[in-house]
Amino acid sequence: MMALFLVLLVLTGVTRLVELNISRVHRREMFRKGAVHSADPGFIWMVLLHIGILLGSLLEVVLFARTAPTGLAVTAALGVVAASSLRVWAIRSLGRHWNVRIVDSTSLGIVDTGPYRYLRHPNYVAVFLELALLPLVQGAWITALVGTVLHFFVLKQRVAHEEVILLRDKEYAARMRDKPRFLPLLRWDDRSSRKASEA
Repeated sequence: MMALFLVLLVLTGVTRLVELNISRVHRREMFRKGAVHSADPGFIWMVLLHIGILLGSLLEVVLFARTAPTGLAVTAALGVVAASSLRVWAIRSLGRHWNVRIVDSTSLGIVDTGPYRYLRHPNYVAVFLELALLPLVQGAWITALVGTVLHFFVLKQRVAHEEVILLRDKEYAARMRDKPRFLPLLRWDDRSSRKASEA
């Protein structure tokens, strides 16, 4: 499974670099059409987290000669593929709105198709699962554990900041506020989201 693991690490790293370039193109286009630049204080932590999990996985596997039971390795690999598929679906659904930075593009329309029919943040769900499962393909459980905990706090800050911006738009709030953030089967009264949309 080592060969598969290395392929997954390389593909993930290359994909992130490609996405940064696509993001820049989308951002320029959105700004030309009236989107508003927003502060994104958590972006650097998101970048460092992604780099840290990829490098941490590789170093843990090499330094500690990690291996994973076949069942765990296959399950984790399939989970990564499923998460990546959800991520592609979310990105394709967002189209020109998709960006790695926080941009207020609500003036260009609201996306509530694809996975956004069911969740407010399917892209974040996909990224979270992808980075949690990737280290486990080769048994790098320390990286998986530490990375998941750190990702939780980074994501919590980023989503809170992003929703303050998005939910100020009345159309976005009307279409998306009552949808669950991350899990389609869980619906709850999200007080912070309601306060943001009513501000």
